[in-house]
Amino acid sequence: MGRGKLRIYLGAAPGVGKTYAMLSEAHRRVERGTDCVVAFVEHHGRPRTEVMLRGLEQVPRREIDHRGGTFTEMDLDAVLARRPQVALVDELAHTNVPGSRNAKRWQDVEELLAAGVDVISTVNIQHLESLGDIVESITGVRQQETVPDEVVRRADQIELVDMSPEALRRRMAHGNIYRPDKVDAALSNYFRPGNLTALRELALLWVADRVDAYLTRYRSDHRVSAIWGSRERIVVGLTGGPEGRTLIRRAARLAEKGAGGEVLAVYIARSDGLTSASPKELAMQRTLVEDLGGTFHHVVGDDIPAALLAFARGVNATQIVLGSSRRKTWQYVFGPGVGATVARESGPDLDVHIVTHGEVAKGRGLPVARGARLGRSRRVWGWIAGVAGPPALAALLSAVDLGLANDMLLFLALTVAAALLGGLLPALASAAVGSLLLNYFYTPPLHRWTIADPKNIVAIVIFVAVGAAVASVVDLAARRTHQAARLRAESEILSFLAGNVLRGETGLEELLERVRETFGMESAALLERAGDVEPWTCAGRVGQGRPVERPDQADVDVPVGDHMALALTGRVLPAEDRRVLAAFAAQAAVVLDRRRLREEADRARALAEGNRIRTALLAAVSHDLRTPLAGIKAAVSSLRSEDVEWSEEDRAELLEGIEEGADRLDHLVGNLLDMSRLQTGTVTPLIREIDLDEVAPMALGGVPEGNVVLDVPETLPMVDVDPGLLERAMANLVENAVKYSPPDASVLVAASALGDRVEVRVVDRGPGVPDEAKDRIFEPFQRHGDAPRGAGVGLGLAVARGFAEAMGGTLNAEDTPGGGLTMVLTLRAAGTRPEPRLPAEEPLAEPERQAS
Repeated sequence: MGRGKLRIYLGAAPGVGKTYAMLSEAHRRVERGTDCVVAFVEHHGRPRTEVMLRGLEQVPRREIDHRGGTFTEMDLDAVLARRPQVALVDELAHTNVPGSRNAKRWQDVEELLAAGVDVISTVNIQHLESLGDIVESITGVRQQETVPDEVVRRADQIELVDMSPEALRRRMAHGNIYRPDKVDAALSNYFRPGNLTALRELALLWVADRVDAYLTRYRSDHRVSAIWGSRERIVVGLTGGPEGRTLIRRAARLAEKGAGGEVLAVYIARSDGLTSASPKELAMQRTLVEDLGGTFHHVVGDDIPAALLAFARGVNATQIVLGSSRRKTWQYVFGPGVGATVARESGPDLDVHIVTHGEVAKGRGLPVARGARLGRSRRVWGWIAGVAGPPALAALLSAVDLGLANDMLLFLALTVAAALLGGLLPALASAAVGSLLLNYFYTPPLHRWTIADPKNIVAIVIFVAVGAAVASVVDLAARRTHQAARLRAESEILSFLAGNVLRGETGLEELLERVRETFGMESAALLERAGDVEPWTCAGRVGQGRPVERPDQADVDVPVGDHMALALTGRVLPAEDRRVLAAFAAQAAVVLDRRRLREEADRARALAEGNRIRTALLAAVSHDLRTPLAGIKAAVSSLRSEDVEWSEEDRAELLEGIEEGADRLDHLVGNLLDMSRLQTGTVTPLIREIDLDEVAPMALGGVPEGNVVLDVPETLPMVDVDPGLLERAMANLVENAVKYSPPDASVLVAASALGDRVEVRVVDRGPGVPDEAKDRIFEPFQRHGDAPRGAGVGLGLAVARGFAEAMGGTLNAEDTPGGGLTMVLTLRAAGTRPEPRLPAEEPLAEPERQAS
């Protein structure tokens, strides 16, 4: 008996039709003669889903008593005893009622699969365990019921049930998902268009990643080396030369022409660590390709064409972009070049683009193998062993007769020791001195520079040759070992540096301090100037050394472009250290540019904030002063009129109106003065903790009684706002809603808490606003529809949004279910920060969870 197969219907949110699709599949299988039963399906009172259950065999549920209530769960034992071919199990992430065999429903499904029963189930993307933090950041709600990703990934088939956010909200508004009394709350909280769009994107990307992983596994299992062009993947071959930026931009343009195009830049380095590439240029090209949305890869390989093609086929690339060769004509005698070789061996499934550039045929230097410098003390001991060692050994052997063969082996060992200590030259000196001593002391005739036996001549010649060869090999191995250690240290430094800078974790001063510590310098400074004749200025400096005003005053200076240089004091660095230093200099320039861009963005944000507040200020002056002034003027004109005799009651009423208008003007002018100082940057909004029910009634002062229903719960958390600005914003929203509401319909002002936010919703039953005009109504001097000119100049909503954003809140417009417009004013709850979000309770949008 084999393991059963699992099929999962995956959705972005409740109500997209997962259960309906599962039941439709069950009916198709029953019609084909498959033994299919309903182990557990919850229709949630949805008529269409309930109808689909008819005609399917349902296994009776098990009743469980818990905390004085009776709940039903899937009867796992009954399903196993029934042993169908296919079992339908809804809500894979469901938590079982305590007392069940397993804590989670997916564990019940695992038992069914182990028993050989095929299972069809459903799950929403927000219930995947790995996406909990992402879903919480989107919706403000922490999902309590989750299923491990691996359980879903192991499914034999996953089918995405998709629906656009607009269609899903229409289904919700029509009552096809929840009961009518829950529709408004669900639409205004969990089922917002932005939430649904983000969850839908998560579901699509998760399924796409699984498809890509399946394709990669299939190609590996079946040893498919051919390129399958499921989507355009363009590999850019980089040499570290200046033409790389041209190639990257060309590849990016090619990727834009195809749907889902991807750019992968790859630099192939030799395995011995020798390279002629510029670290500064590679760092700039890495930054460029990542700014264009691509990825940078570093590959080691001695056969560059083979390594490039292997990388391209490994990532299932469809195109390769290479630059025209920089070699001169005579250099082609060494081979056809990388571009020609890649084009010849790419095959029919991989297109190769050869792109021309400004460096074509200008020549390129061959890699220079710089041997690692041995330490001074080590070279001294090497020369001592090579020059003084042979005479000392000859003196020691003069007292012992070991024979010519053993004597030669001892002198050879001394030559090897000289090579290990001092390198090649001390070893050659040891071989020369040793051969002379062997000739003089150990080959007949003794104590003469002549050799009687020709065999001894051959032996000494072989000794010198072997000594020189062994010394050369040992010296090369020692230098390569030292060089490998140095390259490893360089790679670790560059990797640490690039990772920190790309993640934005390193400031300019921290980076300069890292340079100073790495190279053991006294000080490090980044100098720049605006032009060739402009004086140098210091953009950043660390250390205690002498101040450097120009690059030529430093012990070491590395230019960065035409008008920037990294200057260090303390000592003169060897040439090989400048390679890493050039990368540091390039990264320092990037950090400086990033810091300045951030400062410019902050200044632009401040200017935009000032402009928004200035707009709100002007709008308030022209819009909100008019009504009380008109009332005061009318009352004063009436009192001064000689044509009418006013009674004491009338006079008192007119004076009361003047007083109320003056109070309103005084209150408004005070707010406007604060806003004017805010606009000039002399003050900030007075943000403090306050109860919303203290401000909301004051905002309704100018609205006739009976036109507004206020619903602000006493349990609502306090908010961080400026009370004056909040009052003005709410007053404008209520005034706008009353203006467009029918006479027999009241405006609802309701407040609720959602995570770390507090929402104030102003709901009217007016004509509403089309989607394309929802943002436009917040612009100054915008009056929706055919509103008469006397209805205002269209600044009330602009004022409200300006004040809301000045307090760190938001103001948006949504459709009212059943007709009308809802203004949603979002404020921060007191004692919270925008990030991270505090965990909240399960949303009303999760009725699929039963009592547990």
